[in-house]
Amino acid sequence: MKQSKFKSRLLPALFVSLLVASGAMAYSLQNRVLAQSGSPAMKLSLSGTVARSSGNVAIEKAGSVNPGEVINYTITSDNSGTSAAREYKTVGPIPAGTSYVDGSAKAEGASAMYSIDGSKSFSAQPMIDVRQPDGSLKKVVAPVSMYTHVRFAWSAPLAAASHSTASYRVRVK
Repeated sequence: MKQSKFKSRLLPALFVSLLVASGAMAYSLQNRVLAQSGSPAMKLSLSGTVARSSGNVAIEKAGSVNPGEVINYTITSDNSGTSAAREYKTVGPIPAGTSYVDGSAKAEGASAMYSIDGSKSFSAQPMIDVRQPDGSLKKVVAPVSMYTHVRFAWSAPLAAASHSTASYRVRVK
């Protein structure tokens, strides 16, 4: 089987950059939420595993990944503060060299929306313009291979001293 350019040496760097992005997102979210509702204290983390025949292997220990392998991502949100986080959202990237696995976004009490423009906008069903034979443009559903990010939004506040998780999968191209 042809080995993907998505190599193990890139996985730790990708993982670290995702954690840094998660930390920045947590800081931004914490400041926004503090201004609204008191003192939630949010900490976000992103972890990944590669599905192998021997079981799930932590992404930083997986080595090279091959086309067709699936990476399972989990976003964990902890509110160690003293009040609830309201209008709470998390965003997970779909790394270059991978494609979102349709229907894999799961989070209890949250809805998932997707971006095809690098997280500038999100939609439950992103649309693209396709030129028709007569020259007109028609809006059609974007293929999941175009997804760049998945966003989870919880309808209920995340209570103080509690946590939530969200997960999604990507397939290596």
